[in-house]
Amino acid sequence: MILPLLETDLVDVMEACIDGRLDQVDLAWSNQSCLCVVMASHGYPNRYHKGYPISGLQQAAQEPQTMVFHAGTRLDNDAVVTNGGRVLGVTACGDSLQDAMTRAYNAVGRIEWTGASYRHDIGAKGL
Repeated sequence: MILPLLETDLVDVMEACIDGRLDQVDLAWSNQSCLCVVMASHGYPNRYHKGYPISGLQQAAQEPQTMVFHAGTRLDNDAVVTNGGRVLGVTACGDSLQDAMTRAYNAVGRIEWTGASYRHDIGAKGL
């Protein structure tokens, strides 16, 4: 993930793109590390079931510098449920890759649904 490391206001960047003056924008980037752990439905990319309630999203969001991006989800009444194979992208930043990994996997550990799966080695090669 690179966008969470962008320090320049994204609206300013998009407006510059629209106006054809992107070359005039000074892009500023954080020196932190950032990574994303994709949480998927069991069976993805082949057959998987939909409609399982997802718990722990609010607890995961409490992890510092961590964001949960929804991909294969939908609202069913007031509950967030699975609705695809790649369900969530749990993204965390930190002062080091290890710090970002720890935050991301702490957040992932708080999120549950029937058949949730994810890789346990994201970022390991970078260490």
